[in-house]
Amino acid sequence: CRLPPPPSFISIQGGGKTCSVPVCLRRSPRPILQAPLSLRPAIFGHVRPCLLPSAHVRSSTSVAEESEHSLGQTEEGRRVSLKGEVAKLFAQAIETVFPGEGVEPLIALPGNPKFGDYQCNNAMSLFSKMKGKENAPFKNPRDLATGIMAALPESPLIQETSIAGPGFINVKIAPIWLGAELEALVTNGTATWAPPVPDQRNRVVVDFSSPNIAKEMHVGHLRSTILGDSLCRALEFCGADVLRLNHVGDWGTQFGMLIEYLKDQGTEEGGKEISDLQAFYKAAKIRFDEDAEFKTRAQKAVVKLQGGDSESLAMWTSICEVSRREFATLYSRLGVTLQERGESFYNQQIPSILAELADKQVAVENEGALCVFPLGADGKQDKDKTPLICRKSDGGFNYASTDLAALKQRLDVERADWLIYVTDSGQKNHFGMLFESALRAGWLEARERIAPRLDHVGFGLVMGEDGKRFRTRSGEVVRLVDLLDEAKERCLKQLQDRWGGSEEGEGGHTDEELERAAEAMGYGAVKYADLHQNRSSNYTFSFDRMLDLRGNTAVYLLYAHARIASIVRKSECDVVKMVSDTKGPVIQLDDPAELQLALMIGRFPEVVESLLDELAPNRLCEYLYDLSGSFNDFYGQCKVLGVEQQSSRLALCEATAMIMRQSFYILGITPLMRI
Repeated sequence: CRLPPPPSFISIQGGGKTCSVPVCLRRSPRPILQAPLSLRPAIFGHVRPCLLPSAHVRSSTSVAEESEHSLGQTEEGRRVSLKGEVAKLFAQAIETVFPGEGVEPLIALPGNPKFGDYQCNNAMSLFSKMKGKENAPFKNPRDLATGIMAALPESPLIQETSIAGPGFINVKIAPIWLGAELEALVTNGTATWAPPVPDQRNRVVVDFSSPNIAKEMHVGHLRSTILGDSLCRALEFCGADVLRLNHVGDWGTQFGMLIEYLKDQGTEEGGKEISDLQAFYKAAKIRFDEDAEFKTRAQKAVVKLQGGDSESLAMWTSICEVSRREFATLYSRLGVTLQERGESFYNQQIPSILAELADKQVAVENEGALCVFPLGADGKQDKDKTPLICRKSDGGFNYASTDLAALKQRLDVERADWLIYVTDSGQKNHFGMLFESALRAGWLEARERIAPRLDHVGFGLVMGEDGKRFRTRSGEVVRLVDLLDEAKERCLKQLQDRWGGSEEGEGGHTDEELERAAEAMGYGAVKYADLHQNRSSNYTFSFDRMLDLRGNTAVYLLYAHARIASIVRKSECDVVKMVSDTKGPVIQLDDPAELQLALMIGRFPEVVESLLDELAPNRLCEYLYDLSGSFNDFYGQCKVLGVEQQSSRLALCEATAMIMRQSFYILGITPLMRI
């Protein structure tokens, strides 16, 4: 910044007071911060853009002379993301310029990275609000942006600021600061980079998977299971106390049919007759549809079961156990943990819940059924609209009955701050009415510090390459166990073809290693193919695409991670120990490719924030793919081993691998150290 000739101060008058202010603010807005509030608009009115630098540059020396620092922490000790830290600085600056307005900083990534690493986009909207007001201190958005930029507090995080176009404020992050952050990551681990849970909702119940007892899990259960698991992993990484609930369908009219069929088989304990659950269910359903006498017995059996008949309950238990064993095997293969709490758990609570809704006139009688109708424009229940039927006209309970009781129990007993339901998008209206019922009943009022949050995470269908629902060639639903088996077998063949049965690479590969690698790649490929999609959309299931080594697939990313691990192994260096033991900076970000990779690594916490804000794991998939691309650019331009910068670049490799492994964990994918 070129200093103006002396005198370099001007006198500003306003509000009956006088203040001397330097014409050139140079690096610090402190003269403005120290001025009386009544004088600040007048000061900004005198500080013209021509008197300010077009780019606020901070030298490496000035950053190095700052005291030790790190990204901020929340009150709970969680990590503030890099984007969040930039937002905090701009929040302070905007508050200085517009005190008491409570303006939220609009921070985004610039359209062109050459202009900066982050961008504040408030100037245009703020100018629109103040335009035409009397004594407005700014003539145009760029003028206003200049004032905000001048008011930015000192921070070792910022290397340079500049204004582009009509008022976009671009920020470049200081490389020395960023290098120190990455060194702290390598030394202290990825847990120190976990951002806080949104709105401090630390007790979270996630309802996902939810297959029906006595039916095999199929491809239709895939999305709920892996989406729900990924959301749980992200929440747990951020410190939330997560209750993973499997709301299995273990109660209903189908159990009368199954119990009677089991009796006819002459095996009350189940035995081998129900070891093939799919065949058992199909046979019972055929008998139910074709045999009127059997159907009558089955309907009576439901009444006996719901009435607590001991023989019926024993058979019901044996059927449930067969399903649980099959479910447990599949969940183990997928690496998913859940606590089963089926529909039957809430049975005894339903009558009192429905009575409460009726007493509060949230639910009303309609043609013998108990219903919750949507509210009309007049605030009254509109009986011309489709209701939530929470008790059938014959007095029986249904899904809505159970869901209402479950929601209330999770709020009152589990003390959840946040309830998340992961089901297909076809249930959107059901959950919309469920949540509205809870709101109208007063169940969602603030407790202690915050009102509970309810979210339905809807997802689209899994389609076949023919554009129809994904099924076998015979038209049957695809069993999940068959799908996982095929994914593993294809990956095993791919690995065997790659290695050719010879002992290649670093010491060769054992059969056990091959099996583990094939499982990690196969199951990971299935998960990633789903998770990297926009969850609201249908997606086409294709083994060929998901196992492609060159595309945006888990297989490609697993190979990329294994290559980084190989580089570190070849160095024979304990990178974590090296970084921890070195006095002074290790990471030097001199090459543009090094800086770009470091910035990409640094954005990990804000990506996790985005995942949780949108409940969208595809945000992390996109980031993981971009991170891999940034590493490939870095590795192509910067030799790692046998050069003067080896220590610095090994630390960058290790930081990249650590973030990749943490991302894999959140997505439920097992990383491979070598392939």
